[in-house]
Amino acid sequence: MSTQAIAGVSPDWLALREPADAAARSTELAGLLERRLPTTDRLVIHDLGAGSGAMGRWLAPRLPAPQHWVVHDRDAELLDLAVAVPRASATVEVRHSDIARLTPDDVAGASLVTASALLDLLTADELGRTLRACRGRPLLLALTVVGRVDLVPGDPLDARVGAAFNAHQRRGGLLGPDAVAAASAHFHAAGAEVLVRPSPWRLGPPEADLIAGWFVGWLDAACEQDPALDADDYRDLRLAQAAAGALAVTVEHADLLVLP
Repeated sequence: MSTQAIAGVSPDWLALREPADAAARSTELAGLLERRLPTTDRLVIHDLGAGSGAMGRWLAPRLPAPQHWVVHDRDAELLDLAVAVPRASATVEVRHSDIARLTPDDVAGASLVTASALLDLLTADELGRTLRACRGRPLLLALTVVGRVDLVPGDPLDARVGAAFNAHQRRGGLLGPDAVAAASAHFHAAGAEVLVRPSPWRLGPPEADLIAGWFVGWLDAACEQDPALDADDYRDLRLAQAAAGALAVTVEHADLLVLP
């Protein structure tokens, strides 16, 4: 039980991060995908763990039209947001789906399967089940965390907090920062072509609110994992730096394009 919606992602958080996600996703992979998709028929695109539909808003203008998007999530409020903004030359259908239990029937007829910020929230079994359900179709899997964070200026506590956060991401058998390697290995074993590109968040003073929101979640998870972590002064310092426009953060992600 580990999709974005199950993890309790709020609409406000998704709205706050959407511009950073859009700036981070690999336009190179989107361009390669566009050249491999048919241009004579309507594309049917299934978006897994779609949340508020940000992936579709970013990708739809980069692909041939017309398109029909099928957005999957367990959160009805987020799905309402996913259809609230019209997309040129595209229609949108919502499906209440548990991505962790995806079957081939759930993506029948898909020309393409997409997901964003999803793979690291799955266990190895859930990942395998999801990827097997999508076998034989192109996939664009964006913004999977890889476990590397850089804060400028640096602080002696950064490395310990980062390690504790990564351990927290692996709780309950979740893949966390191991998801990119696990997905790549799965597809290579199936004989698919897999392309991986970096898609980092690069956040500075214009993203001060996002830095603060991300930092609080990052540190809270680390402290839950490592209760001995004495981080009150560290929290106050970093939040003051963010508010003053004096903190820059790079959160590393990776995008995968899978071509069967």
